[in-house]
Amino acid sequence: MANSRSTRRTKRIVANMRAARAQPCMRCGQAIDYDAAIGEPDAFNAGHIKSWAHHPELREDPANYQPEHERCNKSAGTRDGRDNDLGMQTESW
Repeated sequence: MANSRSTRRTKRIVANMRAARAQPCMRCGQAIDYDAAIGEPDAFNAGHIKSWAHHPELREDPANYQPEHERCNKSAGTRDGRDNDLGMQTESW
């Protein structure tokens, strides 16, 4: 799966999220401007809860998508903080 952003399934997931227009950004909690042009910081962006880099098997899983601002999605990068389900490290090794 070289670039699953262009698959029909991914396009359908993103279109359904954009059509819902009901949710705020799941990273910062602020309202998303669903009418803003692509490239605008407050524009809608379909983000991943668990990053593509660390979880390629979840690239087309609708449950792994969430609405985000473009700026929030870009600033998160692959550091989503939810990739490690083990909890806090208790001691520095």
